[in-house]
Order: sequence, then structure tokens, then C-alpha cells
Amino acid sequence: MELSEKYVKLVSEAKAKINEIDINFVQKLINDKEIFLLIDIREESEWENNRIPGAIYLGKGIIEREIESVAPNNDTQIVLYCGGGYRSALSAENLQRMGYKNVYSMIGGITEWEEKGFPLITEEDSKI
Repeated sequence: MELSEKYVKLVSEAKAKINEIDINFVQKLINDKEIFLLIDIREESEWENNRIPGAIYLGKGIIEREIESVAPNNDTQIVLYCGGGYRSALSAENLQRMGYKNVYSMIGGITEWEEKGFPLITEEDSKI
């Protein structure tokens, strides 16, 4: 799907205001058993198809409403991911505006994660 010029501009503006983190560093956080929230903000059908182990689901449409239920402390380290890093950048900006200080958008999203061969939970795994 080709992204519209206005959408790309909006995401670029958000990315200028947020912190981004690459997938290798996220994998290191997981391997080192660091304490952080990994949040998948994709559509629910995307979440059901595959996700990163240890992630929780708070879709882009509800994350601002529900974030305090999983992260009541504004200092909580939060890593957001989506398909390619665009939606997560927009959500990261909103969480920062809500007062969260340690919010990161994962560069490349789950697409790059999967390309690197990092572990995923798939729909088939969920049926077991």
C-alpha cells in the first residue's frame, strides 16, 4: 500500500518529537529480561495473526484511553510497535503528550522483526 504524502508528513513530524528504538535493541531488552512494556498497537486481526512474545495488545484506537490501566506510572519504559513504525510513532507522540517520559517507537515494526528472524507468536501457536 502506498502511503499518502499527508500521512508521511504527519508521521515525519511525529518522529521528530519522539524517541525511536531499533529492533536489535528491543531484542536485547527482552534477552536481558529488562522491565519494560512492549505494546502492539496494530489492528486486532494483525495481533491475532502474529506478535512479538511478551507483547500486550492495545490497539491504536484505544491506547490513549487504556494506557493508564497498564502503565499508571509516567516513568514506565514503553516500547510501541506496529507493522512498519508509522502508527507507533503517532501513538508515541500522543503518549508523550499525556506525560509519559520513556516512550519509544520501534523502527521498522514487526515487519523488520520478522525479516530478521526474531521470534514471533503466530495464530497457530495460539491454538496449541
